Amino acid sequence: MALYTCPSCGMAVKTDCGTCDDPLVDSVVVTAAGAEVRISECPNGHGKIKSPMCCGNDMGCAA
Repeated sequence: MALYTCPSCGMAVKTDCGTCDDPLVDSVVVTAAGAEVRISECPNGHGKIKSPMCCGNDMGCAA
């Protein structure tokens, strides 16, 4: 299971796909303007979400 942890306060969130129960994978998408956005996505193609945030920052992922 993917574990996202806040580098500021230490809070952690476990994430997995609600469809297949596989751990979400940490990834990045690039917008048309060239900005990088961190995402979490299902390795089986069931979708993607914006990565969790805490204390105003993206949480880091360790699978």
